[in-house]
Amino acid sequence: MVKQSKAMKAMAAKVPSSKDPQTLSKAVEILKGFPTRKFDQSVEIHMNLGIDPAQADQIVRGSVVLPHGIGKTQRIVVFAKGDLATAATEAGADAVGQDDLAKKIKDGWTDFDVCIATPDMMGLVGPLGKVLGPRGLMPSPRAGTVTMDVAKVIREYKAGKVEFRNDKGANLHAIVGKLSFDAKQLEENIQAFIDYVQSLKPQNVKGTYVKSVALCATMSPSVRVAA
Repeated sequence: MVKQSKAMKAMAAKVPSSKDPQTLSKAVEILKGFPTRKFDQSVEIHMNLGIDPAQADQIVRGSVVLPHGIGKTQRIVVFAKGDLATAATEAGADAVGQDDLAKKIKDGWTDFDVCIATPDMMGLVGPLGKVLGPRGLMPSPRAGTVTMDVAKVIREYKAGKVEFRNDKGANLHAIVGKLSFDAKQLEENIQAFIDYVQSLKPQNVKGTYVKSVALCATMSPSVRVAA
């Protein structure tokens, strides 16, 4: 069992019981009341869903542009050629390529946050699944990262687009901002994320869809939010 530090114990003592979920505004207030660290911590949301992850028609996956971004400039690589490669470069992609980029990634380079590909490049990108898949970086039409409109998607991610997918435990995890954001910005980002996930409820899900919602900072205990 991992032993808690004195700082973590002190913070945990200020968190209401998990049986007493807080309003979103109160949860954000609690998070922002924790002692600061030497870096600007990310704020994360964790949601447990009433889905069966083993059923393909109950997978919850998507992406959403948060109103105030996530406080981080995302590094983007793009597989494209010709005019679309030029458009990707002009839109701010950090790396654009074809075989050369594929070889670099195959050799283990994954120093980026988002991978975008045009449909005609998927034959080249597909074999990279063993490297990109486990890291959540594999381009996908459903996530909007397999597209002909590469410039638009690059701008969205640079503006704070967040991609997510449920795990095997029916949980969703995402970064929704920085602790340095003011309370209103965090609340609006978090509410936008929750609303979007709510809109993705699979038709075959019966009963409670969102079972629990919790917020935490990079180095803080979690605070339950009323779902």
